[in-house]
Amino acid sequence: MARPVYVVHCVDTEGPLHESVEATFERLKAIFGIDLEPSVALLRQLQAGELDLGGLEQAVRKVVDPHLLGYNDTWDKIDEMLASCLSPAFREQTVDSQGHGWVYNWFCVDHVDYDINPRRRDIGYHNIYDHYQGVLRESGSAQDGVQFHYHPHNFRREANRCAAHWWASSDSLVQILCRRVIDRRWFPAAHRAGFHVIRPDSHWFLEQHIPFDLSSQAVAAVADDSAQSGLDDGRWGDWRRAPVTWEPYHPAHDDYQERGACRRWIARCLNIGTRYRLLDEEHVRQAFAEAEADRPVVLAFTNHDFRDMRPDIEGVRELLIRVGREFPGVPFLFSEALTAMREALQLPAEPACELNVTLSRTGPSAHALEIRSEVPTFGPQPWLALRTVAGTYHHDNLDIDEPFHRWRYVFDEETYPLGALDAIGVAANNAYGVTTVVSVDPATGAASRRVLNDPAAAVAAGHRS
Repeated sequence: MARPVYVVHCVDTEGPLHESVEATFERLKAIFGIDLEPSVALLRQLQAGELDLGGLEQAVRKVVDPHLLGYNDTWDKIDEMLASCLSPAFREQTVDSQGHGWVYNWFCVDHVDYDINPRRRDIGYHNIYDHYQGVLRESGSAQDGVQFHYHPHNFRREANRCAAHWWASSDSLVQILCRRVIDRRWFPAAHRAGFHVIRPDSHWFLEQHIPFDLSSQAVAAVADDSAQSGLDDGRWGDWRRAPVTWEPYHPAHDDYQERGACRRWIARCLNIGTRYRLLDEEHVRQAFAEAEADRPVVLAFTNHDFRDMRPDIEGVRELLIRVGREFPGVPFLFSEALTAMREALQLPAEPACELNVTLSRTGPSAHALEIRSEVPTFGPQPWLALRTVAGTYHHDNLDIDEPFHRWRYVFDEETYPLGALDAIGVAANNAYGVTTVVSVDPATGAASRRVLNDPAAAVAAGHRS
């Protein structure tokens, strides 16, 4: 048998989204430079391709397709869709080569720190993460993965606008991760880029903390894509130099699109159910051919929960069955993202980082937190999260005694005196994507440890690893 094609459905999990007719026409102007008077009647003409747009008719039809504009604009609509999507009947309409049904990977975003919210996004820390954790728990969906998606803020902090820099206008990334570590005892091992955008700031951040990155959109542009502003020139999702393959790669330090010696793995992830860089039959055929040639293949694709995902999933199933008949010796497996990356790349399993911590007094008003791990962390230091008695959250670098193994942090007037804190959190992945989160009580020094994404524990619990 050839290597399997690991099929990974990544959902950019963003909660409800509303778009008015006026906003749709604003997007058309931004994408194509066409300025039309908004109306439902004119929208119907555009959807039918009845208006002369100087050769842009088909590209515009793709953007205003009724399916794409049929937003789930309330949680009730999303939950109704999820009740169907998560059911065994829907998951098992098509089964993989091992007889297993569809698997989802929920890359959850937090919409926070915005001043303007015309699309009525659900604003608040943990809102989307908590909603999905509840739904997955109630539906018995232990086979699904929950991971991380981040939207960088534009300078005007408008929740309907895109940006490319993770730090330029908000510290929301730090706030989100510190709250996730302290409030939910969780830290991500896999990531998908908001707006498909990676730049040096996010590239180097991910390289410190998150081993698996399913963000590449390396694909040859088609005419309809080229007609849309920002795609050919790399403004939105610049993957023009990235490997056009389903084989994950290590990026270079100075160019995330080139193969290099960095630690994390980047996988290609094309779109379904949207307007550009769409997964098609040739892409799927490429995945099967690469697996047949004994190459590691992660066939990843993404859409959003604010649209009905079922037609998109059914389309991918049809592609898999049709192309799979051409490659009878190549199995395909519906997979959770971490499992796919580990097994496709045949990564050696590692135990969780211990992150053993001790808290001791080092002076009249100073204390030191010491952290040790025999198992090396993925990056040179763990993530440190602090919460003050006033309820504010903060992140800081550690003093590195030995990269990947030993660290120290001093609490004093230069940072925070220990008495000013009510929670300390430390989190790290290993290179295998097993996550350790440690909670430390500042008052007593007592620590509790939680390990996530451990396949051995999943098997012991009776879940597919």
